[in-house]
Amino acid sequence: MGFFDFLTEEIAIDLGTANTLIIHNDKVVVDSPSIVARDRISGKIIAVGKEANMMQGKTHENIKTIRPLKDGVIADFDASEKMLMMFIKNIPALKKKWFPPALRLVICIPSGITEVEMRAVKESAERVNGKEVYLIHEPMAAAIGIGLDIMQPKGNMIVDIGGGTTEIAIIALGGIVCDKSVKIAGDVFTNDIIYYMRTQHNLYVGETTAEAIKIEIGSATEDLQSPPDEKSVQGRDLLTGKPKQVQISYREIAKALDKSILRVEDAVMETLSQTPPELAADIYNTGIYLAGGGSMLRGLDRRLSQKTDLPVYIAEDPLRAVVRGTGIALKNLERYKSILIK
Repeated sequence: MGFFDFLTEEIAIDLGTANTLIIHNDKVVVDSPSIVARDRISGKIIAVGKEANMMQGKTHENIKTIRPLKDGVIADFDASEKMLMMFIKNIPALKKKWFPPALRLVICIPSGITEVEMRAVKESAERVNGKEVYLIHEPMAAAIGIGLDIMQPKGNMIVDIGGGTTEIAIIALGGIVCDKSVKIAGDVFTNDIIYYMRTQHNLYVGETTAEAIKIEIGSATEDLQSPPDEKSVQGRDLLTGKPKQVQISYREIAKALDKSILRVEDAVMETLSQTPPELAADIYNTGIYLAGGGSMLRGLDRRLSQKTDLPVYIAEDPLRAVVRGTGIALKNLERYKSILIK
């Protein structure tokens, strides 16, 4: 261990479309919405994360809230870089340092990402003082985070439903054998709810409200064993322009999300149909593992299980499975060298 190593801090980052999570010293030190608020006139970033999220849908014309990542990749360079910088600066242990330490970073990326998009993530990381930057594919990180031994000659199937993308991968021998990345995930579910409220109830609701509906009464099927209570939703009446309130049940949300969930099911089936027979035999025994915030949608595991005739397991803390896996890969760099992209 040289002097340089002594000054280097190790950070694992799950740069997500909806949430960014950062692990430092085995602790999740940042868990914030991936959103920034920018002053239109000066171009300065006024707030990031939770603060910016509270402003969403409530800003005047001089403030704009931006989600710098779209479909799992960087859409707005400048904003994502500043967001990362502010998140890293706010890590309690790094705040105390006299000068910014050099960073060894492992960042996770979607499996369907292009070379150009990959370089974008890397450059952003280097600008925030990343001296050594490694990238890891999301389904890989999720598998490690769930606690699967991915180096074994045994097939495992991961479905990671994030904010921007759903990543489906079959993993064996520390590699992705076949994968599919579909741009249907949490954000699409939220938009489905907005559209449904508009067409069925003439009620115009914002993103924050739709997100709350999804979390509180969202469902993937119309027959849940323990259904949630109805929820009253406030928004603007499209006919009169007045604010109004309606009661919504989980069954309606299941209807609203049905088409999108069908597309996720199709992607899962397609990935299974491309799986080599020996691995398919393994998956018949091990089943499918779900990770990511989208996997918390009520009844989704049962619905996927009925569709595939396989057991479906949800990771214990699905929102953090990916960042946990990224953190483990960072701690055991030598062991996971082969799966990291330098």
